Amino acid sequence: MSSSPSDPTSAPDAVSAAPTPGERPLRILIGCDTFAPDINGAARFAERLAAGLVQRGDDVHVVAPNVAYRRAPARTEVIEGEPMTMHRLPSVRWAPHDWLRFVWPWRSKHYARKVLDAVQPDVVHIQSHIVIGRGLARIAHQRGIPVIATNHVMAENILDHTTMPKWVDDLVLRFAWADAKRTFGLTRAVTTPTRRAADFLERTIELQGVIPVSCGIDRSQYTPVIGPRDKNRIVFVGRLTAEKQVEVILQAMTKLDPALDVTFDIVGGGDQRKQLENLTAQLGLADRVTFHGRTTDEELRALLSRASLFVIASIAELQSIATMEAMASALPIVAADAVALPHLVHDGENGYLFAPGDADALAERLTRVLTAEPAEYERMQQASLDGVAIHDIHRTLDTFEALYRDEPLPQ
Repeated sequence: MSSSPSDPTSAPDAVSAAPTPGERPLRILIGCDTFAPDINGAARFAERLAAGLVQRGDDVHVVAPNVAYRRAPARTEVIEGEPMTMHRLPSVRWAPHDWLRFVWPWRSKHYARKVLDAVQPDVVHIQSHIVIGRGLARIAHQRGIPVIATNHVMAENILDHTTMPKWVDDLVLRFAWADAKRTFGLTRAVTTPTRRAADFLERTIELQGVIPVSCGIDRSQYTPVIGPRDKNRIVFVGRLTAEKQVEVILQAMTKLDPALDVTFDIVGGGDQRKQLENLTAQLGLADRVTFHGRTTDEELRALLSRASLFVIASIAELQSIATMEAMASALPIVAADAVALPHLVHDGENGYLFAPGDADALAERLTRVLTAEPAEYERMQQASLDGVAIHDIHRTLDTFEALYRDEPLPQ
């Protein structure tokens, strides 16, 4: 694997730039183990990346699991408002999980050969090393097709989807990371959303030169409303799974001063929803907590615009697109001091950090924001807007196109 040492996430300004005139469009094959209709950070990133590349004139093909155990013929699907060619592979649902589907691993190279024969891409960009990405990387490498890899995986994300004893989980993790090292070794470059996530990956599999590239966000799609709110509303957006630790937020809600009259909007679905609804009732919070489930983009943006702050207790974020969406909506953030969240949330600037799992500390940080003087609250709002500016989607697209073309990365 070869890579550039520059850090695209640290640039002072996000620059939108179309490909240089005269450069021919690329035919890009994006390999995903999760993609629409799935709702999670990795899927959302791949969708926005693909749509952005289409907007720039590239010929984009996406290979992803089908929603049934049958192979769908290649067809055009409209993703994020843009048409692209989808190659849907037969998949089965992982029984303990409410939406996770996967392709049989022993079929991954077979499908990779067929898709690569049909598409003949200039470059392959895999979004994980797990199944589809693994097969594509191996066959593309054999054929001399350059491969770029982006890692969205944390160990906690893998363990959350198993029902096996710990000793089996440990074996699975060792195999998974060893396989990741082999797969990423076949690539031209490996990226991950933040410098902290890159450091984590380099330590975990002894890989050098991992490039931090923000998932990016189109800030024009959000409506920041500067100024104090007329009601104290906190909001969380994300999958309701174990590593998100939404129960810690619910516990913190019970420790807030009742005079603050705080309500909590939870946006997203997942296998923990029923448990969280039961906990909400047990804690006496049923009249203050709303489970919205999956929402449209318009509904989500409206919930963000009216909220007082965004809260996230997750211990396994390699970046958090949801947090960036909240920042683009001018919300102060209260976040767990874990993995890459401190990359977005600077304690005392655009919000506060708390020790993971500490409901008392979380309640104290929430109270600080909700009782802040108007000038202080607006300062945190502006800090969120300033902080998310460097994550502009156009800079992300510039960086990946440079990697695809094996050109210097934008400074």
